[in-house]
Formats: sequence, structure tokens, C-alpha cells
Amino acid sequence: MKRGITKKIITALMIGGLMTLGLGGEMTEAAVQNTNPYGLVYGNAITHNESGKVNIRPVEYMVQGIKVSANLYLPADYDEASSKTYAAVTVAHPNGGSKEQVAGLYAQRLAELGYIAIAADARYQGASGGEPRLRDYPSNRIEDISGMVDYLLTINKIDKSRIGSLGICGGGGYTLAAAQTDKRIKAVATLSMFNSGRVRRNGFQDADVQGIQKRLQRAAEAREKELSGEIVYEGFLPPNSTDEQLRAKMAELPENTLYRDGIEYYGLSHRHPNATGSYTTESFMKLMAFDVEDRMDLINQPLLMIAGEKADTLYMTEDAYVKAIGTDNKELFMIEGASHIRTYWVPEYVDKAVNKLSVFFKNNL
Repeated sequence: MKRGITKKIITALMIGGLMTLGLGGEMTEAAVQNTNPYGLVYGNAITHNESGKVNIRPVEYMVQGIKVSANLYLPADYDEASSKTYAAVTVAHPNGGSKEQVAGLYAQRLAELGYIAIAADARYQGASGGEPRLRDYPSNRIEDISGMVDYLLTINKIDKSRIGSLGICGGGGYTLAAAQTDKRIKAVATLSMFNSGRVRRNGFQDADVQGIQKRLQRAAEAREKELSGEIVYEGFLPPNSTDEQLRAKMAELPENTLYRDGIEYYGLSHRHPNATGSYTTESFMKLMAFDVEDRMDLINQPLLMIAGEKADTLYMTEDAYVKAIGTDNKELFMIEGASHIRTYWVPEYVDKAVNKLSVFFKNNL
């Protein structure tokens, strides 16, 4: 398939795949029955709490009057009776993802390094509250990250001067935005950062700037439909698709591209019922006015941005990084051979990212 045609297909799927979504988030046929008691779908996930090992604690708290569902990961030496305090890290999940996927994996790995880590479902998504379901407003996602910081500060074992944040994919863009103004975040890192506003506005790889007004009009029409209770959705995972249909879609796209790898990860290998890959069409009205690059100069904290060297989303990390002129303590770290979503689960790439995060947070928290 020619590259130009491929880009157009990916752009259409990323920003224009209109759908009516089954809100039950049905799993595909080959999604293995999840027997993990915490619903975790990543490799080597915790199955039970055990003394002397990293433990997981499901928690709930409120952000702006809406319930948030989160998992708190506690280091192996965590002891309520001791006088020791801990550094902590918030972990924000990708667009359309859930806390049980890559966010949970990296939170668990951070806890293995000795940090208290929290992975929370964004409001309106996952197991968190909020109606209509799958609304994706940047202001909500940014406040969710500050809300994780708020919750961590209620834990007396946490040193409030040593709180960092990690954001993955869309959660990376929103984490950068949170760190721009929330200076309780003392160090900020991203993995495979995705600038949601830029992509929803301009198309993937800025390939559909001409379609901006058309998408805004569609958003306005969707908002009007919401007045009568009809919710319209966008997304790259067709609801109720069989494994064969998803594999057929994958076969149409080149390897190591975001959409192809996204089908594999979210639809097949790491499927979770709360991760639909979708959002309300009306969200375009807020998303398209957002761009994390606009205020990157406000970040004065230590900054680490990690991306796959082969990622077709790399331009987003590079462009935001250049504009982070408010900090001298910054680094762009490339994982050789990795595409965007492969950094979520391939052990070799995850290990490289975690090793880099280990050094970064040790030096800056």
C-alpha cells in the first residue's frame, strides 16, 4: 500500500471513525478470559498481595464531585508502622485505555523501584464515574492528574516534596499540561506522548488540516443530538468485531504503525472491557482547541520524554520537547527499534524505559 494512501486511512480511523458504541465494551472472541482478581491484563501482573512484595490496593476518591477508580501500588518494604516516607508517582493511561493495561504495568514497575505509584481511570472512562460515558475533555484529563496528586497527599507515608508524574500516550500530553501549572509535580516524564488536540484538529501527522471545519461541524451536530439523549462516538476499534475481522484490518496496514499496533494491543493481546478506544464526537469541540505545545515553556521541572525510535507519533514528542524552554534539566530518550505501542508491552522496550525512568526519578525526586 502506498504511504500516502496509508496515511489517509490512518487519519480517517484516528479522527473520523464514526460509530455507535456498545457501552458494555464487549471483548473479542480471542480475548483470553481474565482471571486476574484485579482485572490486570499485562504481563507478570500482581495476582495477590503478599508480605515483602509489591502490593496493590484498589481505591476510590472524588474529583470535582465524580468518583475516580484507581489502583495504588505499594513498594515491597511498605510498612504503615514505620517512620519511613516514600516518593510517589502518578501514572496517566493512554486515550481510550484503562488503568489495568500499560498504566498499571508501569505503576507496578515503579513500585518495584521503591515508589508508591497510582494508576487511575480517567473520569467518564473505565471504572470511574461521569456521564455521558467516554467524554474526552482535555480539562477533565488534566484535572484527573492533579486529582491523583491530591489523593497521594492524603497518604501520610508520602513525602509531598517528592511527587512525580508519568503520562503514557494521550495521558502523556495531559501530564505535560498538568505539570505546566501544578508545581506539586516535581518531575515529569512521558512515554510515547500523544498530543490529542493536535491530532484531532489537524489529523494524524497533520494530514487533514482541510477537514478541521468539517469535524467541528460534526461535533456541533453531535452536541445537539445529546440534548435528546443520543450520544455519538468516534473510535478506531469497531464494536463487537470478531478476532478475524480485527486481524483482517491489521493486514491492511504496514507493521509498526499506530493504528495496526493499536488493534493488536487493545483489540486482541491486551483487551480489557473498560478500554474501548472511543470518545464522544462532541468532545471534538474541546479537543480541537487544545494543544499541549502551546504552554510547554511553563514547565520548569525536570523533564524526561521517552519515545520509540520507529514510532510514527515521534513528531509529537520532538515538537513538544523543543518548546520546553523553561527547564534546562530535560532529556529526549529514544528506544531503538520501538514503535509507539510496542513500548507498552514488549519486555525489551519496557525494561529500557523503566531503567531510564529509574535514573530520572532517583535523580529528581
